[in-house]
Amino acid sequence: MSVSDATDWPTSALDAAATAFAALTCEPAPLVLDCAAFGADTGLPQRVMPLPALRDWLLRHPRAYTARDEVWRELIRRARLDGPHWVVAAAGMAMPALQQYAARLCQGYHGDPADVDAEILTGFLTALRDRVDLTKPAPYAGLCRAAWRAGRDLRLQQQEYLPVEDIEHVAAGPRTPRVPYGHPDLLVRRAVTLGILDPEDEQAYIDVRLGHRAIEPIAATNGISVDALRMRLSRIDSRIAEALADGLLTGVASPETVAELRRQAEQRGQRRAGRATAARRESGQAPAAAAAAAA
Repeated sequence: MSVSDATDWPTSALDAAATAFAALTCEPAPLVLDCAAFGADTGLPQRVMPLPALRDWLLRHPRAYTARDEVWRELIRRARLDGPHWVVAAAGMAMPALQQYAARLCQGYHGDPADVDAEILTGFLTALRDRVDLTKPAPYAGLCRAAWRAGRDLRLQQQEYLPVEDIEHVAAGPRTPRVPYGHPDLLVRRAVTLGILDPEDEQAYIDVRLGHRAIEPIAATNGISVDALRMRLSRIDSRIAEALADGLLTGVASPETVAELRRQAEQRGQRRAGRATAARRESGQAPAAAAAAAA
């Protein structure tokens, strides 16, 4: 069976995701995870498991926290790096919880239940793509919280409307636009201009630090390991914090200071290029170590 074989596609986003998951995990070639890769100490069966069987195992072992964390870190990595079928797989693995949230939030809801379903799935997918940090514990709980909050926010909107007789004559009061002084994007651009932040790192820094995007796809796009990118961003954090403390990003920098910052930027570039060249020449060096050295 394939997703395209379905003739009556569900109108609910959650039902559609569940249908797609069933299509991807049916015989003869269901999506699987090799649970032996997680180690025997997780308590997981040490064999290759189809995802529905793995989901059932996790549901039967609600206190297997280590196993759940390991499985969901792998699912999130694959959803971010290995294609849309793993996004569907992650949604399907979380479907029992997502459907439970939908049922609870639809109690007493006067709108279309399909809207609640859509918001829950959107919240889950947004967290799956960008929001959940794999270095922190309980990634699955983070996904579930995001899904619940998205559906809850839709319910709360129902209570926020105040009907008025004539919207054209409602006194809104004066509104003063906010001056974008100190806006993070402007500060980052100034950091690049001054040489505090290297141009090749600007987009990655914006995506991870300001956009709260997941770091794994960004590291893959830049051709370096996740650990290498984390170290690079941490060093940038330190330089920007120091520049903010010195007033360089919010005030006027002297020509001498600008020249020194650019000299330091040139030295960083030379060191990075040198490390990358040395890493490539190391015939026996593992790819991950080479990427870390280039950071």
